[in-house]
Amino acid sequence: MTRQKKTRSLADKVQIRTGKRKDFKKWRHENPDQVTSTTRFTQKKRQQRKLQAARKMARQESGQPIAIHPETSGNDTPERKDD
Repeated sequence: MTRQKKTRSLADKVQIRTGKRKDFKKWRHENPDQVTSTTRFTQKKRQQRKLQAARKMARQESGQPIAIHPETSGNDTPERKDD
């Protein structure tokens, strides 16, 4: 007697309509109002995005400023050298 292998796949767990994953994808596409994420998942993702934005802002503020476009002295147009 062999034991059944544990799996993390949703393919075996989905039992909507005919029980096939393809049918579930079709049903999910046709009924987007019935398919929603759990509130716990959305709260977790919202918190992760806030933390990511805070880390990005901290990195930007701690970095050294780079003069990519140095300000021209009194000239609004860029200087051109014609040879």
